Amino acid sequence: MRSGSGTTGPEAPDPPRVAWRKQMRESVLDEARVLAARNGWDRVSLSEAAARAEVSRPAVYKEFGSRSGLGEALVRRETTRFLQGIAEALGSPGRATAEAMQDAVEFALTEGARNPLIQGVVLAARRGSDGLLPFLTTRPEPVFGDAEQLIGAWLAERFPEHAPRARDEATDLVVRMTISHIVLPGPEPELTPGRLTRAVLAVLSGG
Repeated sequence: MRSGSGTTGPEAPDPPRVAWRKQMRESVLDEARVLAARNGWDRVSLSEAAARAEVSRPAVYKEFGSRSGLGEALVRRETTRFLQGIAEALGSPGRATAEAMQDAVEFALTEGARNPLIQGVVLAARRGSDGLLPFLTTRPEPVFGDAEQLIGAWLAERFPEHAPRARDEATDLVVRMTISHIVLPGPEPELTPGRLTRAVLAVLSGG
């Protein structure tokens, strides 16, 4: 509600039903995350996630639609948190472009190595089960689309004089290669952030 001075007061709390639904959704996602990290996505069922969250199975099906819908929601939530960290690294005050890019890649690789859900997905893939891996590597949403939008906007701010095609190619390179190194780290992983940063800058220098 607006006061006479035109300022906006605090937002009204959600109605009880909306608040319950939000809480239920987060609880189910929390439990699905624990199960996926512990046992792999292939062993996660909506029924078990619902039981652990102490909500009904029909409520979970109504919220997520299917097991695939639950998996996509889980990856999207994890992606949002992941990209927030990358955005903070890119936006560090006083950092040169190359330093900020290297910080962002280093954050992504470090988080990928320590995050139990990501590691659960990666280890399951190495054992021959793709589980949630398609959401992380081949489907355009949520990971690729959101990551490319973030990096692309940042490069546009840093390199407004470069051709959009060069920025798009640089964006695609750093996103795909970073995810690739999360899934399958290369030799001397401590050198990867610097190598990827130099590759991105080389692509931009040609544009």
